Amino acid sequence: MTVDSAILQAFVKLGNFLVDFCDNKSDANPPWNKRLQETIITAGHQNGWFTEDNVLHALKQWGGLLSQENLQKWLSKYPENDKSVAKTVAIIMAGNIPLVGFHDFICVLLTGNKVQAKLSSNDNVLLPFLADYLINENSSLKNKVLFTNERLQDFDAVIATGSNNTGRYFEYYFGKHPNIIRKNRNSIGILSGSETKEELTLLGEDIFRYFGLGCRSVSKLFVPKSYDFTGFFEAIFEFEWVLNSSKYMNNYDYNKAVYLMSDFKLFDNNFILLKEDEGYGSPIGTLFYEYYDTETELNAKLRSQKDQLQCVVSNGSVEGSISFGATQQPSLNDYADGVDTIKFLLEL
Repeated sequence: MTVDSAILQAFVKLGNFLVDFCDNKSDANPPWNKRLQETIITAGHQNGWFTEDNVLHALKQWGGLLSQENLQKWLSKYPENDKSVAKTVAIIMAGNIPLVGFHDFICVLLTGNKVQAKLSSNDNVLLPFLADYLINENSSLKNKVLFTNERLQDFDAVIATGSNNTGRYFEYYFGKHPNIIRKNRNSIGILSGSETKEELTLLGEDIFRYFGLGCRSVSKLFVPKSYDFTGFFEAIFEFEWVLNSSKYMNNYDYNKAVYLMSDFKLFDNNFILLKEDEGYGSPIGTLFYEYYDTETELNAKLRSQKDQLQCVVSNGSVEGSISFGATQQPSLNDYADGVDTIKFLLEL
């Protein structure tokens, strides 16, 4: 796949800047450092879920991904594209976790197309900052990026991310255009009972990072019959820092009250509730669990419900799973809902 080398280098420079900023290795770019510090503070004021720790985690992940080697390796598998006219791609972004729409933004620009982005009010300062940095490095991008609060118009394709309800709305209004429309998905963890404390602690990262608000956040566990949760609770004790978040604890307290009034059986360690439930999307402060008989039966069930799942984590005992602690460290070719965004854009 042919990529404008100047645009690619702008992303590489952005990656270097983010890594340096997050690791405090360099103060070689004071104006941009100050602007980013101010942007992080503003993002936290606008959205209480966007703590400094979570925003820095997102920035550092992206900084590591935007290396010359990673970008070239990612894009090299795609065929040469002979498009002579750039398409305008409307991106409707979610705002559940910091920079959740950045991957779509990157894909559109690296395929030689133009971005017309409608940002969520929950996350509307971080991406414009990154776009400003890129434009500063490559002025040609100024005419390729538009953020709008108005009605989307004059676009050739749509990438929209939302809930099942908004997904139906998107399909109604944008169905006549080439599109990628994403709906609710959840991530799950599979336990066999043989996990080490270290593995269970890594699972805690999958559960609590971004307060469990991402589609890659583990919201449910499958465990064998008579599973003892004592070791799990001991391993995730270090995540008690969620107690410092009033937003998180308000949700935890509310859900606990509702469940107790309904006489549900709960496991509780005072900062997360475990509730037996067949659903996948657990509310904040709650983790669903479900018992399974055999791994063969479980694998068959998961295959039949794969359209509801984003990530499956385990110690390797389940087909197609990733390792504990890896859900919030996706690679560039980890496409949401398994839909190859680059391939879609190259075929426009």
